[in-house]
Amino acid sequence: MSRPRALVVVAAAAAVLTAMNLSVWLAGASPRRVLALMLAGTLGSSYGFAQSLAKATPLLWTGASVALALRARLFNVGAEGQCLAGVLASAVVGAALPASTPWALAIPLCLAAAAAGGAALGAVAGWLRGRFGTNEVLSTLMLNGLMAVVVTWLYGGALRDGAQVHTRDVVAGARLPMAGAALRAFRGSGLNASFALGLVALAALAWYLERTRGGLRIRALGSSSGTASALGIDPSRTTVRAMALSGALAGLAASHFVLGVKGYAEHGLGAGVGFTGIAVALLGGARPWGIALAALLFGVLAQGSLAVNAVVPSDALVVVQAATLVAVAVVGAGRAVTR
Repeated sequence: MSRPRALVVVAAAAAVLTAMNLSVWLAGASPRRVLALMLAGTLGSSYGFAQSLAKATPLLWTGASVALALRARLFNVGAEGQCLAGVLASAVVGAALPASTPWALAIPLCLAAAAAGGAALGAVAGWLRGRFGTNEVLSTLMLNGLMAVVVTWLYGGALRDGAQVHTRDVVAGARLPMAGAALRAFRGSGLNASFALGLVALAALAWYLERTRGGLRIRALGSSSGTASALGIDPSRTTVRAMALSGALAGLAASHFVLGVKGYAEHGLGAGVGFTGIAVALLGGARPWGIALAALLFGVLAQGSLAVNAVVPSDALVVVQAATLVAVAVVGAGRAVTR
């Protein structure tokens, strides 16, 4: 990291800490005490650490989703809707399977359904961009709204499980292992195997982008459409492929919610992780391991806000998350200046 770039990152981190101290002080609490409680409730305890990882898990998927699109110079703000599509698809497939379906078949089928649901929305936005030049920001935002309406209608109507305002439970074989079942210290937390799958997906993404022809096409498109054409790459087709793969990753965030924590789909499940994934991708420099660290940061902030809820209102810490988002923009601007 160059010295100017390092100074930008340090300044952004200082701005986040300043915003946290100021918001806590205005709420009438001691910043030092709140920081101590946050650390104790997140990185300072086994349960808090597991919960921080659990809250970071869907951000691994949506951060990777946005990052892949960015490498093709596409701004996918539709990870929110693509995640909802994955949640819906995996819940429907998981509930429709016979009760005796073994995990070796049930889990891959549900994961494939989640990926297909997200990929379908991403491919639509990619096709609109490649065929008609429609800005992907506009199309993905519209698809976000469409999916929000569709899932609200389905969960309260056709897919409602009796008196419960959610879908039927997925079969037992479709559930991912929970960390608490293997480690007593993590018992009661939401950490599950989706976290490990997310890390594997980040490693696979790095390999795909750097070592395969498909990844080369995406990076060439990100360089410029002219470069892609000069290499014999069809920009329209590559745009559709990049957005479909991006959507598939966002859809796979459903593995944490449906196959891990809940076992079913309901209104609001997965809400917010798509937009936060944008910040994760930008803060992580659209690079896989940067995304992992950024997702952990946001996971710690989310769990930390719960750990200090008895001392300061959780709304006070919304300022910290907002400051982090501003810092992301500053770091991005600094990167552009120091290139």
